[in-house]
Amino acid sequence: MQRVKRWHIGLVFLLLIVAFVATVVVMRGDSSKEKGMISHGDHSHESEADLWTCSMHPFIVVDEPGDCPVCAMDLVPKKKEETLKGPQEREIAYWRAPMNPKEVYNAPGKSAMGMELVPVYEDELVGGVVISIDPVVEQNMGVRLTEARRSALTRRVRTWGNVTFDETQTFGISPRFSGWIQKLWIHYEGQPVKKGDPLYAVYSPELIAAQQEYLNARRSHAIAKGDTQKRLLDSARRKLINYGISDSEIRRSEALGRALESVTLTSPYKGVVTSTMAVEGGFFKAGASLFTISDLSRIWAEARIYEYEVPQVTVGQRAVVELPFEKGRKLEGAVTFVAPVMQGETRDLSVRLEFENRDGLLKPGMYANVTIHTGDGRFGVVVPSEAILRSGSRSLVFVRTAPGRFTPRVVTLGLSLDTGETQVLTGIAPGDQVVTSGQFLLDSESQLKEAVSKMMESRNPEPPASPVDSSEDDSFFDDM
Repeated sequence: MQRVKRWHIGLVFLLLIVAFVATVVVMRGDSSKEKGMISHGDHSHESEADLWTCSMHPFIVVDEPGDCPVCAMDLVPKKKEETLKGPQEREIAYWRAPMNPKEVYNAPGKSAMGMELVPVYEDELVGGVVISIDPVVEQNMGVRLTEARRSALTRRVRTWGNVTFDETQTFGISPRFSGWIQKLWIHYEGQPVKKGDPLYAVYSPELIAAQQEYLNARRSHAIAKGDTQKRLLDSARRKLINYGISDSEIRRSEALGRALESVTLTSPYKGVVTSTMAVEGGFFKAGASLFTISDLSRIWAEARIYEYEVPQVTVGQRAVVELPFEKGRKLEGAVTFVAPVMQGETRDLSVRLEFENRDGLLKPGMYANVTIHTGDGRFGVVVPSEAILRSGSRSLVFVRTAPGRFTPRVVTLGLSLDTGETQVLTGIAPGDQVVTSGQFLLDSESQLKEAVSKMMESRNPEPPASPVDSSEDDSFFDDM
């Protein structure tokens, strides 16, 4: 009886164990089924939140949460990036004139030629890429924005130059007769002279004959005051004047009643003697260059500009010269000539500048720092130079189209201005919000889009090809 009771107790204990195991199996199955349903239900959201990135380093993209390998910050879910597709979702970037792509506006209307403006869509600029960033991530990235504006295109070309003579104020003294120099008043180069100052005294048989001819015509006109005698007198006097004899020497000859053997010739110009070939007691022939006189009250400076600066420099632009030995003092002038031929060896161009020099500060041969102001009243759309990403043969500017939405645009660049800005010919309209800080991270984000899309495709691979039917292999061996 006691043995039967023990058997019943063991059977009850075994039934309790079986019931417990069955309950655990059922609960585990329900849990796994629920988990599977949740996973299945959330599968549609994996494309948006199954990738994780760092708010400080957006180029870090992984498929599970954790810490950033760079800064050890907690990773945040990466939102799905959007792409403009379909005509109903296209956004207008700006408006341009149909005949002039450089004429852009931020609102519809008419161009300068009276034609209707043409819209330029975001997806026509750089493949329609739109980068969406959470405001917190945007703040952590340090994104700064600046508004593109229409401004005067002012730019200064800084170069060097040499001070030289004004060739239009340089004169040569060449007698129109032969003779001997009896006395000199000019003894060295650099000697200043005024108009009417004596230069040299000369003995010339040609001058003596011309004086005697004049005196004879004067006596004839005094005896018989006719038209013929008057014409002969005037002709003889013009001959003396053409020889360079001054009125004072002609009057002195009239007072003496004879020809002067030594005639003093005076300077017809004011300036500085820059060269002299005259020697006291020396003989010269007609046409010989005895003196060169230059007026230094106006002077030139020849500056050099490089090939890429040539289109910016034109005649009439304001120029400023600063001498190295006198800092702070600047002389203002103008561009008066741009050489038509470029120097082949140095690949630069000569530009002539003209300056007033009444106080004689500028001296030929001096070195000068030259600044040419090339702003000629033109206006254009400008953005900060740091907003431009130069990549190979194209330049990009990131524009914020909406809060948290950025679009890269290919732009055509113009002048680089002294204000730290760059002219944009196409791609940007006045009023656009361009990114001036953090654009490198945005560029990395846009370049990672293709890699991310490929990663998403790898998570949903295509079904494998159907396995080879083993019966075909068996028949092959059977045939053998």
